[in-house]
Amino acid sequence: MTGWYPLLLKLDGRKCVVFGGGAVAQRKACGLLDAAADVHIVSPRVTPELQEWANCGRLSWHEKEAEPHDMDGAELLFAATDRPELNRRLAEAAAERGIPANIADDGESGDFIVPAVLRRGDLILTASASGAGPALPLRIIGELAERYGHIYNENVEALRTIRGIVKANVADPAERRVLLGAAVTDEALAQWRTAGRLRDKDELIAQLRQLAKRTEGTDT
Repeated sequence: MTGWYPLLLKLDGRKCVVFGGGAVAQRKACGLLDAAADVHIVSPRVTPELQEWANCGRLSWHEKEAEPHDMDGAELLFAATDRPELNRRLAEAAAERGIPANIADDGESGDFIVPAVLRRGDLILTASASGAGPALPLRIIGELAERYGHIYNENVEALRTIRGIVKANVADPAERRVLLGAAVTDEALAQWRTAGRLRDKDELIAQLRQLAKRTEGTDT
């Protein structure tokens, strides 16, 4: 079994090339656009949606057959044509250039696979079966979507502010971990959603310390 290392990549403004213009290529391009990548589609034909995205400038469409030089300068490559042999050749050309490639029709033979994704603003949840197929990850993502609604983006925004305040005002790393752990309890998350705004830093840290004590008491 191939071992996979999960991570999130920062692709803001970076060139990513998708070879192919069908439904699979459209899904790959959509995920890249969500990550604010500089998306280039290379294909003689594309779906109406891809055509619309190209017309409004969301991505670049190169209306042509795939050639290896089309991937020059790319951070990632997606071989998503309807021709498996071409996908394999494109992945080989990418390997020669040191560009990680995803092969849509044979994900396990590529350099990376794309998990099923749930986005709630800056909260990103993913699920993967390590190339065994999308059915189970999609089911899990559907269950997570029911559990974690859009309101969780408000939590992410509040927690980013809280983390900055705690890092700037609490010197002890161990206490920082305790306070940030208390900030994500159910009680705390409900408070951040209903407070309207965060209190001043001294009041916030005092509140976190109280939450930490209650959490510790519950654990014992």
